[in-house]
Amino acid sequence: MNNLKKIGLSALAGSLVATSAYAGEVTVAGSASMGLEHINGGAANSGKSFSMGNQLTFTGGGELENGLNVNISFVLDQGDNETDSTAGAAEAPFDSHSVSVSTDELGTITMHGEGGSSSAGAVDTSAAGNIWDLFMATADEPDAAAGAGGMLVYDLPSFVDDLALQASYSPKGTGFGASSSYSLVYTGVEGLSLTYASGTDNALGTSEATQTVMDAEYAFSSITVGYSLSEYDDEASAGDEEMTAYSIAYTINDNLSVSLATEELSRGVASATNVAFEGEKASITYTAGGMTLTATQATGDNVSYSTGATEDREVWALGASFAF
Repeated sequence: MNNLKKIGLSALAGSLVATSAYAGEVTVAGSASMGLEHINGGAANSGKSFSMGNQLTFTGGGELENGLNVNISFVLDQGDNETDSTAGAAEAPFDSHSVSVSTDELGTITMHGEGGSSSAGAVDTSAAGNIWDLFMATADEPDAAAGAGGMLVYDLPSFVDDLALQASYSPKGTGFGASSSYSLVYTGVEGLSLTYASGTDNALGTSEATQTVMDAEYAFSSITVGYSLSEYDDEASAGDEEMTAYSIAYTINDNLSVSLATEELSRGVASATNVAFEGEKASITYTAGGMTLTATQATGDNVSYSTGATEDREVWALGASFAF
């Protein structure tokens, strides 16, 4: 989504309000990716596989006569994050969409129709880059507090230097009320970023869960180190999750960097048959002119949170992504 380029389209923002129309502008950003992955170990996931992605993001808006800034965002992405069970929904081209209203004095209110992240979920990315995702155990991915659709997100105006505050609300969860969360990000020390987030998740409507996220990243010279801790405490103990991750990256030059990372993810109640996933990853990344090339080697133990020979796997992956 980098390097957004205007394509000269014109739109009317007046459709968003019942007043006179004001000229706005729409811009389009595109991205595409290609990947090759090979997994050793595990009967279901062994072998090589190709992957690809393509996406267009339309953004636009303008300032109204009353001083409000109104912006829209709409993503075309073939079936990505599609939750509609209607026949043919997997082929639907529409993905995330939102509208936001903002002023410098009041901050920004964003309504996500689909594809949004709660304030806690938006910062709940492992410092190690989600190693578990490499092993395609998608059914076991960590949860994020407050569901993705029908959500309000409020970015507070800046009243403390270098401190960003955000809150989110989603009226989901039959019988358990709404889901809500907040996050704080502090960047007041050069090279240092500290994040704390907390929230409640009632999206499933069967039990209430609380989520806590803590993250720290520090960059000095050509080295960046990171640490993250995420806890998801469900009233149903089988839904409990805890993830701890560490990372270190070295920037060789403006285009080339290497990194090492470790990650541990546990689910439910620990026992002799339910153990934590443990992952390690080494990556090299090359960027140039909107293109990013990556090569990754990773190992994962107890991939399905169980012991056994087929639960320990190795993966290597090559990827190329493009932004335009």
